[in-house]
Amino acid sequence: MTTNEPKKPMPPPDQGQMAIERTLLAYERTLLAWVRTGTSLVTFGLTLNKFFEYLHEQDPLRHPPHFLGARPTGLLMIVIGVVTLAMACWQHRQRTKRLHAYDPSLSFSPAYVLAALMSLLGALGLIAPFVSH
Repeated sequence: MTTNEPKKPMPPPDQGQMAIERTLLAYERTLLAWVRTGTSLVTFGLTLNKFFEYLHEQDPLRHPPHFLGARPTGLLMIVIGVVTLAMACWQHRQRTKRLHAYDPSLSFSPAYVLAALMSLLGALGLIAPFVSH
């Protein structure tokens, strides 16, 4: 066998399979965008909560806790971030379930695992301010 032999051309890819894979990758990108948004909300809420907790500890008279102050706002942002992550996981799962009906050989989504872990981490972040006091 010589190296000068022409190689056999590969058959063209199945267009239906390619469409399913493109759709799956679009779902993955959407989920990762939601993970980024939800994680940002959770971390900003934790930061806001911790910062104003620090101010209150430094001078309680000048920075009293308010019902609609920074701490409740920070906790609300954490809740919104966790709910966002949970809803994104649910939506991704529903959409990929439909794709699995067309192609059962699709692989499991690492982005889904990341989103679920970030949701659990956000829930722990929501519990942490109440445990520390």
